[in-house]
Amino acid sequence: MSYGDYLELERLLDCQHPRSDDHNELLFIIQHQATELWLKLVLHELDAARAQIAHDDLQPAFKMLARVARIFAQLVQAWDVLSTLTPAEYSAFRPALGQASGFQSHQYRLLEFRLGNRDPVLLQPFVHRTAIHAVLAAELAQPSLYDEALRLLARRGFAIPTGRVTRDWRDKAERSPEVEAAWLAVYADTSAHWELYELAEKLVDLDDAFRQWRFRHVTTVERIIGAKRGTGGTSGVSYLRHVAETQLFPELWNMRTQL
Repeated sequence: MSYGDYLELERLLDCQHPRSDDHNELLFIIQHQATELWLKLVLHELDAARAQIAHDDLQPAFKMLARVARIFAQLVQAWDVLSTLTPAEYSAFRPALGQASGFQSHQYRLLEFRLGNRDPVLLQPFVHRTAIHAVLAAELAQPSLYDEALRLLARRGFAIPTGRVTRDWRDKAERSPEVEAAWLAVYADTSAHWELYELAEKLVDLDDAFRQWRFRHVTTVERIIGAKRGTGGTSGVSYLRHVAETQLFPELWNMRTQL
């Protein structure tokens, strides 16, 4: 067993196939392939963290969530490399991309579903990929990471609405004053609810890191293509800016005003 054998480097390094003769296309490919590899690890960690929370075993979950936040910090820095691509350089190979777009990343969509940002309509772009569609549909059928955190609050005696602990998991939940009050009670007496307090802070760290990554995506795209439409037919920067404003765990942010 050698280093190259263990990492399957021959296969890995043979996955970059530019569609044009432009020097800069390789940067674009490697940037996105590396991101997908990191997203694979993020999904691995979040799936395990969700399972630990569901079994009331929070300490391992804290480590996993902290690791995910660090991964997103790494991904934020990665945008610095792609931002060396100028508009003229990107335009030279952009036609080779066809309709390929990050919007079509099934791992990104799976990540949003796992974190709780859900909408069954977003399954439609993957209907023609039956295996991927099945994975995404299966994710929608089970509680998200945040759903499991709220179910934990309910098990610990907090008054969480029934609709937040048993419901059709495919739908995105509306912001709840009762959930906000529960988190507020945790923060009001951290010594009595230390584990839940630590969980809440890990979730906020994760949401913060995720939003920073998406915001850096917006600024990088705006720097390279301005207000042009995205390759997959999205509105480009305006769409990404809207996505970047999404709060994954709104009650945890909103209750801070009342502390």
